[in-house]
Amino acid sequence: MDASYHYPPDVFNLLVDTIPKLNKSKRDVLIFFRGAGVSESTMEDLTHRVNTDKDSIDKYEIARTIIKRINEIGDPAIRLRRELIKRVVEYEDYSTCWPNDQLKAKGLVGELRRVIDVKDSFTRMSQEREHERKLRQSAEEAKTSERIFKSQQIEELKSDLFALFSQNDQPQKRGKSLESVLNALFAVYEVLVKGDFKRIDPEGAGIIEQVDGVIEFSGSTYLVEMKWVKEPIGVDNISQHLVRIFNRPDTRGIFIASNGYTKPAITTCREALGQKTIVLVSLQEIVMLLERQGCLVKFLQEKIRAATLNKNPYLEILN
Repeated sequence: MDASYHYPPDVFNLLVDTIPKLNKSKRDVLIFFRGAGVSESTMEDLTHRVNTDKDSIDKYEIARTIIKRINEIGDPAIRLRRELIKRVVEYEDYSTCWPNDQLKAKGLVGELRRVIDVKDSFTRMSQEREHERKLRQSAEEAKTSERIFKSQQIEELKSDLFALFSQNDQPQKRGKSLESVLNALFAVYEVLVKGDFKRIDPEGAGIIEQVDGVIEFSGSTYLVEMKWVKEPIGVDNISQHLVRIFNRPDTRGIFIASNGYTKPAITTCREALGQKTIVLVSLQEIVMLLERQGCLVKFLQEKIRAATLNKNPYLEILN
């Protein structure tokens, strides 16, 4: 039992009933408490009465008075209360009892053991529940901190993205900055992302292919192309991206455009869906996603589901 608290009434009364049964004389009772660590000052008046007028006090009054006193000491008597409990519940030599008291003493010790075991069980369950509560609280606090941190990251990304709209005179720089912002967005949602890569001609002819980005999502690899141009993306740009995808087994595609897509470009992608998965995304969708702090993972899942199940490469999700 956790004896850091006062003895509860049932334990208190059992100790008062049991200790006198375990000891034949009043002096033996005093010796029992002294052996448990009770100080002489705590028992001084009781010892005096036993020595000078033993008929004025009995063993039960001695036990009750001492236990009451150590119960009232509080936390400084934690060790003492534990030791007293330990000495009683571990009692095995009943030869110190009067013969007529031995069975009663065994019964009382057994009852005290049972009570202590029950209280220990409740204490352990309470401690386990408290431990579980603290774990849940810590987990919730971690989730809250993560949400706040992610929200701050999204706000920063939104500011970075909105700043690009003022770079009309620097289209090349703006396009490169868009790649960085969107790759950072993938990273915030723990979508495994690799930046742009270039394929170099081994014979020295220079760059023969360039991809804006690559992500790993739901077990599939996606080549990501991003275009910030004034007009809707047409068949030519879409076809170039499709060629990259078709030239790589088990690879899918995502295209992100600032001003949407022409109908022929969408049709071309729809026809390709029989062999390859390609998803079309508008910059407006990304802006709206950031505005509402939506989930990029769910956004992509819904877009991919529309492409694979409904043969719709361009499901617009604006809210």
